[in-house]
Amino acid sequence: MSGSYDDSVGVEVSSDSFWEVGNYKRTVKRFDDGHRLCSDLMNCIHERARIEKVYAQQLTEWAKRWKQLVEKGPQYGTVEKAWYAVMSEAEKVSELHLEVKNALMNDDFEKIKNWQKEAFHKQMIGGFKETKEADDLYRKAQKPWAKKLKEVEAAKKAYHAACKEEKLAISREMNSKADPALNPEQLKKLQDKVEKSKQDVLKTKEKYEKSLKDLDQVTPQYMENMEQVFEQCQQFEEKRLRFFREVLLEVQKHLDLSNDASYKNIYRELEQNIKTADAIEDLRWFRANHGPGMSMNWPQFEEWSADLNRTLSRREKKKASDGVTLTGVNQTGDQASQQTKQSSVSSSEKNQSYPTEWSDEETSNPFSSTDANGETNPFDEDASSAMEVRVRALYDYEGQEHDELSFKAGDELTKTEDEDEQGWCKGRLDNGQVGLYPANYVEAI
Repeated sequence: MSGSYDDSVGVEVSSDSFWEVGNYKRTVKRFDDGHRLCSDLMNCIHERARIEKVYAQQLTEWAKRWKQLVEKGPQYGTVEKAWYAVMSEAEKVSELHLEVKNALMNDDFEKIKNWQKEAFHKQMIGGFKETKEADDLYRKAQKPWAKKLKEVEAAKKAYHAACKEEKLAISREMNSKADPALNPEQLKKLQDKVEKSKQDVLKTKEKYEKSLKDLDQVTPQYMENMEQVFEQCQQFEEKRLRFFREVLLEVQKHLDLSNDASYKNIYRELEQNIKTADAIEDLRWFRANHGPGMSMNWPQFEEWSADLNRTLSRREKKKASDGVTLTGVNQTGDQASQQTKQSSVSSSEKNQSYPTEWSDEETSNPFSSTDANGETNPFDEDASSAMEVRVRALYDYEGQEHDELSFKAGDELTKTEDEDEQGWCKGRLDNGQVGLYPANYVEAI
């Protein structure tokens, strides 16, 4: 009989109390929820690690691009070194964020994964062993009390039905007294019915009271058994909560770079490099290498020599002196040192215009195709014309940033640069505006 007994059949749950039959299932559900929460926390950490990785890659790409731009630009001297230091900072911070990513995945993620595997054991029939064990313990603890409760409910129902029947019988008897058509035998039957209903009320009431008394006797034991099972579930949940707190603290330590000595050193070094920039020294260097401080092959009287087949003109001497020092030119010691320093920076590299590979805003981009002297880059026309392709918009697009284009479906524009790794192309509208747009919003004409 115990094998087929269901403690919830025929029992109405009258409140949301834990003590009601079947309401223990909320505490059992915490086992399933605990497993799911472990998975959720792993997904959360995995997404953050991916963000750290992408950020590190973007920092590295940004530093590489701008190192090339500064190297090819007109900036010189100590300020150039200070500018380089900003890109070096990005590279070092990128390495730290890669370390954060590795710590999140190799330490925190794996720690949760292993704990989840050890704490929850899947069954062949589905669900978890811990959930099934807790449910069985609750069901066993509740079974005797639920059985008595079912008897109480049945006795209460019988008693209330008897009371209702008694009231109906009394009402019929009262009405029959006012009906002259009824014979004495019929009245006797109604009176007997009233008497019998009163006896039924007494019997059902007695049975109802007895069932309640029996229920009260098993209630203390029921509460004790339920408390014991509940505490076992609480202990398991306490382990999970403490473990989550421990893991989150580890995550905090890995994310908090402010307490990392190497992180502080990066910005201490960056500050020192920037503060070493000396405008006076840079101006002195520029004067010596590109200004009045440069040496000059001033014209001098030269005797005719039979060994010379011809006399070099000033212009030819200047060409011949490119990269070498002509003999017969006297220089002071200061000028000689300045000439040597000049060779450390190639004028051909420093005077070429900036590339136009990338721009946040064309109108204010310092690395546009026009250099500081208002001269255009002779390589821009060839590079842009080789890459320009006419495309047509497939959908409407409204630029979200100042460096993005806006267009309607069907509009035609010119693609000036191919799609980057993030899915963006650079293009130019027919009105001359240049900017970025999603590559999958257009098709080639």
